[in-house]
Amino acid sequence: MASTDKPGGDPEYRTSSTPAPAGVDYFKFDVILRFLLFAASLVAVVVIVTANQTEVIRVPQPVPWPAKFRYSPAFVYFVAALSVTGLYSIITTLASLFASNKPALKTKLLLYFILWDALILGIIASATGTAGGVAYLGLKGNRHVVGWNKICHVYDKFCRHVGASIAVALFGSVVTVLLIWLSAYSIHSRVPK
Repeated sequence: MASTDKPGGDPEYRTSSTPAPAGVDYFKFDVILRFLLFAASLVAVVVIVTANQTEVIRVPQPVPWPAKFRYSPAFVYFVAALSVTGLYSIITTLASLFASNKPALKTKLLLYFILWDALILGIIASATGTAGGVAYLGLKGNRHVVGWNKICHVYDKFCRHVGASIAVALFGSVVTVLLIWLSAYSIHSRVPK
């Protein structure tokens, strides 16, 4: 029986001397987003660390009562997580700048970026959620638990700082999601079709 295949074979399985497509190069956007992540984490840390306010509270006698971020474990975790995020964004920005001139390194680095960015996103999201929960308690209180009264009507400056810091950290979370999408799309565009 004679074969009906053409001498060239199936085009899907044929090897060619042309290299795989280079894909879309978004490393410039990657550097910009990583710088934005650094800026967001730096601003969030600076704003919450400078959130100090002392008010005179009248418990039988007037007593000065300070409010500082380090009095809440949730805010301490928030500062630690965003400090790690800032350091991570510096390291990955430098790695991205270094890899932009080395095409062979880009695809492997993109895969690592996706994995590490997802881990950092989890850290940022958990820290933001934790700090947001404590901030909400300070804003609204919890009348079902004795002693969990709202405090933001007394410590207004402190609460504004905490709220602004959480909002900037939430922006950092969105930037990290965009970084993951960008890396995933860049890897997808490098797959030969």
